[in-house]
Amino acid sequence: MKRRLFLALGTGMALAATTASSASAASTRYRWRNVEIVGGGFVTGIIHHPGKRGLLYARTDIGGAVRFDNRTRRWVQLLHWVGWDEWNWSGVESLALDPADPQRLYLAVGTYTNEWSPINGAILRSCDQGRTFERTDLPFKLGGNEPGRSMGERLVVDPNDGRVLLFGTRNQGLWRSGDRGVSWSRVDSFPVTGIPGIGIGFVFFDRRDGTIYAGVADPANPLYRSTDAGRTWVPVPGQPTGLLPHHGELGADGNIYVTYGDLPGPYEMYDGAVHRLNTATGEWTDITPLRPNTGTEAGFGYGGLATDPRRPGTVMVSTMSRWGPVDDIFRTVDGGLTWHSVGERIVLDTSGAPYLNFHGTPKLGWMIGDISIDPFDSDKVLYVTGATIFGSDDVTGVEAGRSTHWSVRAQGLEETAVLDLISPPWGPPLISALGDIGVYRHDRLDVVPPDGQAANPVSGTSPSLDYAALAPGFVVRLANANAGERGAYSTDAGHSWQPFAGEPPGLTQTGRVTAGADARTIIWAPGDVVAHYSRDRGATWIAVAGLPIGSVLCGDRVDGSVFYGFDPATGTAYVSTNGGAAFTATATGLPTGAGKLETVLDRAGQCWLAAGAGGLYRSIDRGSTYLPVTTIEEAYTIGFGKAAPRRREMAAYTSGKVAGVRGIYRSDDSGASWVRVNDDRHQYASTGDAIAGDPRVYGRVYLSTNGFGIPYGEPV
Repeated sequence: MKRRLFLALGTGMALAATTASSASAASTRYRWRNVEIVGGGFVTGIIHHPGKRGLLYARTDIGGAVRFDNRTRRWVQLLHWVGWDEWNWSGVESLALDPADPQRLYLAVGTYTNEWSPINGAILRSCDQGRTFERTDLPFKLGGNEPGRSMGERLVVDPNDGRVLLFGTRNQGLWRSGDRGVSWSRVDSFPVTGIPGIGIGFVFFDRRDGTIYAGVADPANPLYRSTDAGRTWVPVPGQPTGLLPHHGELGADGNIYVTYGDLPGPYEMYDGAVHRLNTATGEWTDITPLRPNTGTEAGFGYGGLATDPRRPGTVMVSTMSRWGPVDDIFRTVDGGLTWHSVGERIVLDTSGAPYLNFHGTPKLGWMIGDISIDPFDSDKVLYVTGATIFGSDDVTGVEAGRSTHWSVRAQGLEETAVLDLISPPWGPPLISALGDIGVYRHDRLDVVPPDGQAANPVSGTSPSLDYAALAPGFVVRLANANAGERGAYSTDAGHSWQPFAGEPPGLTQTGRVTAGADARTIIWAPGDVVAHYSRDRGATWIAVAGLPIGSVLCGDRVDGSVFYGFDPATGTAYVSTNGGAAFTATATGLPTGAGKLETVLDRAGQCWLAAGAGGLYRSIDRGSTYLPVTTIEEAYTIGFGKAAPRRREMAAYTSGKVAGVRGIYRSDDSGASWVRVNDDRHQYASTGDAIAGDPRVYGRVYLSTNGFGIPYGEPV
């Protein structure tokens, strides 16, 4: 195999093994758990270990990778240690297992290849099933949250020689390691790179003779083969052309099965197929179970694929982008001669994550990018979707014409992108606003919300929440939705909702919402028009005077007539003392570029400004002046919770930097000093959107993340 000289990529850095912070700032012991939602994001791949019963892993596009714990029957997150500066590693492009060594795990991490993401990808390698990792940096970026992210697996271990790994990339061709992933070099003999940004979608070995296959986003020659350990490569003769391969797998019958789509997915495919290659004769056969664009069927493709190592000829495939009527999974036990629909007789139990019903009839799923059959029990199978993992223990009933039973199997995997959090002094301990799946009332932190997401209207991505501290039960929310469905209010702490009857005219960017302490005023600050206020619970909206477009807002938690504003573009603070009708500029010369405002529950006139890299500021005079909190260098969020024993000031919380160390910090003395409450094992990558202290439980803090759900910490 012709290879370039090895690059100096390897690092001996041990990750996830450290348990103590290197910070010089004070720290305190906390216990970290996740608020129970279950799933909530795209699970892009799932793999059973072929030689170890009960060992399986899943990967996600922005929410790390997980290992299944057979004792607790829950998934264990392996990448909570990823920090703020390495946030791009929270997306997993591919994962690989060593068939000969159940302890070894490899992850190719990197979320985006875009210019605005400065972080290159990395290969993480573990000798203890992901409890600790060592890292090799790559000289290019990976795209775990980009089109084609459920293709796979791009990363593979040679089943006959565990030292050898191959990695198919999006833009840089095929790469090889001969030392268990420590160092890597490009395989120059591989002749193509595929469509830019998609590249090589999967690589696998034929264990019988060492032949290597690689699926490439190249409609002219989608599948390549090497019979000499990668020294030379040729397109597989006679193969179907015109489509992109999504998954490829060698079955127990010696045939290779490949799913195809005209696009990489997961959102769009308008054509697709399933084909079988007889490796003994070289004959290709079209075995597509349901033909796109025929009869009443619109366009769609095929994504997920699994073969049963215990039953030759047993294969399962999934449609992709069959948005109407719905995606389906098909199963054959005769190599594709006949197929059976799983969806026709499915019994689907979504009680493990009730939001999956979206207050309607639950669906088998969407974006079904991967399937895995248990290699030790043919009745058991798991498949992934854009929101969860479903599993069955009686899948063999499909071919017998019986109903099969499927339930949510994502417990322990928390993948939501969290956009806003509130912990009012009344009602539930927490209400959350999430990307894609709406708003949730959390009466218990360890139990999934039994009613699912907020309804009337049911919403998707929801960027903003607020509450009226002196009006128990009053909450407002916003969603990225159509006109008439963007805003709503509740008078019973999120049990039920009423949509705003109106909205600010001309808005196209949802923006943020805030409520006055007495619930008499709601101010809606869209991202592209001037803020508006309402005094009739959203029926009519009046333009606010004196406040620039793009300003952030917060209401005083004690005085319902006072609202605070901040313009990140100019670093100017504003205040309104007439219920938000008009604002007046106050402090100037504050940091520009970013800003979040929050006020305390028990004292009027106190407002804090988290200015990101510009630091933290505090006003105690109704926003007239803001003084820097000099004990902290950076502050991206600010929130407040119950005061410490024998203290009057509410505890303050932030995601920021103290003494050069990033972390989650608490101050019990109004910012005079800070203690770090997280540790190096619990960093959660991006924690800059929202933070909330619990006003009823001292020390409890809720965090936003971009893909790790809602972690919350409590003092040990």
